[in-house]
Amino acid sequence: MASFTLSKFHCSLSPRMKKETTAPLTLIFMTQWMLLITQLCVGWHCTDCMNGSAIENFSCVIYNISLMNCTWQPGRDAPGDTQYFLYWQNPIYDDAMECKLYIKDENGRNTGCRFQNVRIEPEKAYFLVNGSSKDSLIQFYDEYIQLYKIEKLMPPSNITVNCDEIKNYCIIQWQQPQISHSNKDNCFKYELNIKYKDNPEGKTKYTSIQEWENSHTFQRPNTRKKYLLKMRAAGSACFVSPAWGEWSAPVEFGKNKSMPWATLPPAMSCLPHTLLCT
Repeated sequence: MASFTLSKFHCSLSPRMKKETTAPLTLIFMTQWMLLITQLCVGWHCTDCMNGSAIENFSCVIYNISLMNCTWQPGRDAPGDTQYFLYWQNPIYDDAMECKLYIKDENGRNTGCRFQNVRIEPEKAYFLVNGSSKDSLIQFYDEYIQLYKIEKLMPPSNITVNCDEIKNYCIIQWQQPQISHSNKDNCFKYELNIKYKDNPEGKTKYTSIQEWENSHTFQRPNTRKKYLLKMRAAGSACFVSPAWGEWSAPVEFGKNKSMPWATLPPAMSCLPHTLLCT
């Protein structure tokens, strides 16, 4: 953050958060200035602002490696013409940024934002939502968030299964999910879920949690069946979300084997050769 000297300031909230100051503020863009004054006024109560006008239920999620959605609900007592504006500041950048792609409700009011090219850092990011109305001053909402904790992890990548048809076991291998801020395999744990292909909605036949591994040996209980494998990942260390991520697409393995002809009951063995049966 650029340095500055502040000898006197007055905090106020108006339709787009006007500020008054008698001290010079250098090398700070307008959006930075808005965030900075808000942070200096933490704990200050806006006596002229309408109670219940600040947004509610603010939440953000990062997905597909570098995309972020933030959503909120209008304040329960906010005037009908209230419009909200979201600003955020990534700790590695000096510049604060306003949302460029708002999500709107049926009345055209901003109720969310989509961000692109988001990079996760260990430090907390700062979010601020302020509002404007012709009728009253609107309370602001702010929050610090550790971005890695709100990431929805991608599935493990490059999942492969190779089976030994003689020893009846299969080697399952995979690579870590794609994330923007770590390439260490020991940051993850993995859940494997295996079902019979002919009953994908049925009971799971096998499940396992693997930590710090990129392979697993699965002993097939029935070599005459085909199987479906799904996997997902969660953080077990590092700055990686501890919540389970998205499931992978099913991976099929194994072979369907018919019963040998000699083992079929006599009545069944006659069916294809009815004319030869007596």
